[in-house]
Amino acid sequence: MSDPLQQLIALLTLEKIDENLYRGQSEATDWGRVYGGQVIAQALSAAAQQVEPDRHIHSFHSYFLRPGNPDYPIIFEVESNLDAGTISNRRVKAVQRGQPIFFMTSSFQLNIDGFDHQSTMPEVPPAEELPKELELSAEAISLAPEEWLPKFNAVRAIDFRAASHNDPNHPSTSKRMWMRPNGPLPNNRCIHNYLLAYASDFFFLSTASQPHNILFMTDDMRMATIDHSMWFHRPFDFNDWLLYDMDSPSASNGRGFVRGKIYDRAGRLVASSTQEGIMRKKRGA
Repeated sequence: MSDPLQQLIALLTLEKIDENLYRGQSEATDWGRVYGGQVIAQALSAAAQQVEPDRHIHSFHSYFLRPGNPDYPIIFEVESNLDAGTISNRRVKAVQRGQPIFFMTSSFQLNIDGFDHQSTMPEVPPAEELPKELELSAEAISLAPEEWLPKFNAVRAIDFRAASHNDPNHPSTSKRMWMRPNGPLPNNRCIHNYLLAYASDFFFLSTASQPHNILFMTDDMRMATIDHSMWFHRPFDFNDWLLYDMDSPSASNGRGFVRGKIYDRAGRLVASSTQEGIMRKKRGA
């Protein structure tokens, strides 16, 4: 297992400080805010510790209220809403320096038999034939990776590979990305779920800015996640490649909306996601 991946798994292993209370640390980012995927994954980790181990996450819905500060710990408070026949529901509040920064409602379920259908996985080049996205991004802005993302762990812990490319002259509303951790994961379904949630946020909102040839790094732009939801349809092994098929059906009123489908290499739809975020010029720009 690579050092960045070990550090990431350790980051998601929260410290229990009281009943229903957990403390998490943050990794530094060059934009001075906590990465949203980290808060999502840590909240999921906290909630899962308050349900029976045979119940696994099947959905969560979250809202970001304030930007997190990576210099301070985050306290996660878990509230038990329901334990029914096959469903358990937990609500998580993330607090930093006395103020809530994030809320999540999550639902866990026992494995049961039922009807089964899914959408079809798109045809894309195999991940092994594609360069790492880190290398592509570094080339695109003519900088070595250590110069433009020296601190952020996701690009080292997770191997992202673009399965589609945007033509600036004919910008697309969709994006496809293979992803896989840089190293073997423990045989723990919860960790695979946390890491997928963590990775799901990384390229997501930029799919909405892509049709306008705008990046997070574009001068005078403000982009930040408002809400993020995921549904876990089928068990998966994140030791192998997963394809993230993203599209943005709408941008309006200073917000961008994106949807995602996540498939394993065999073509099974293992998860779906949605997100809306602020996407506008900074005031006064």
